[in-house]
Amino acid sequence: MTKINIGSSSVTSTKLGLGTNKVGGHNLFQNLQDQDGYDVVKTALDAGVQLLDTAYMYGLGRSEEIIGDVIQDYNREKIVIATKAAQDSQQDMKPNNQPAFLKKAVDEALKRLKTDYIDIFYIHFPDAKTPKAEAIAALTDLKKAGKIRAVGVSNFSLEQIKEANQDGGVDIVEDNYSLVHRQAEKKLFPYLKENKITFVPYFPLAAGLLTGKYQLSDAAKFDKFTSAQFKQIIENIEKVKEIAVKHEATVAQTILAWYLADPAIGIVIPGARKPAQVRSNVQALSVKLTSAEYQQIDQLFKDF
Repeated sequence: MTKINIGSSSVTSTKLGLGTNKVGGHNLFQNLQDQDGYDVVKTALDAGVQLLDTAYMYGLGRSEEIIGDVIQDYNREKIVIATKAAQDSQQDMKPNNQPAFLKKAVDEALKRLKTDYIDIFYIHFPDAKTPKAEAIAALTDLKKAGKIRAVGVSNFSLEQIKEANQDGGVDIVEDNYSLVHRQAEKKLFPYLKENKITFVPYFPLAAGLLTGKYQLSDAAKFDKFTSAQFKQIIENIEKVKEIAVKHEATVAQTILAWYLADPAIGIVIPGARKPAQVRSNVQALSVKLTSAEYQQIDQLFKDF
């Protein structure tokens, strides 16, 4: 698998990772089984997936604990663990970016993950008060101490990212982006490219909308789109299916292949509830879109 560098850090990773909000994320999803979570992480690692993207909020630490258990049977040096924190249990789970809180959050995550370093640590959400450069300086201290290897932010506005990065301390940004949510391309992507900051999109399959499993009759499930937009998406996906058939691939694999081919995107982290979904996602690495196919998909969704 092709590897990329994470910002200006020493961390490298394959371009396809695993989002683990369905691994132990009992507070986010119903009917999750811990055993499925263990199997999902093992399946990913066995398939050569390096990056495991987790967070304290995924099960209030449970996702990290499951990952910590699984990695004991693998070569830690070949695994890239990304986790996030900000929600403060002492403040009704409101975001806290204070240096003391972030340092405590890192120490607690290290215990749950049963490791002595975290490859990528993100501030999960910005708070209202902490100067962002101050928060990043605290994480830079932890980077120098060897507790974390790369510094990231998630869900920050572009202005907040600029403030956080005023001393060049941000290596990676994770935010909402997909072919039906492309606002980041206008201003965020140019800034990240100019400052050599890696971008990771979350919700790359738009909560399943870009997998091809929904019909026009499902519009009510995606009420953030107008009826005209939703109709356009469903029609576009039918055209993506035609491309997918040529590659003996699914729609989801074809969409993931588009992200993997996009130079503005660092790592793609589709989630999975069951091991079969992991195996299917990994097959996206075998889908090599032609330049014309890449451009066709790009143009289909250009208005989003």
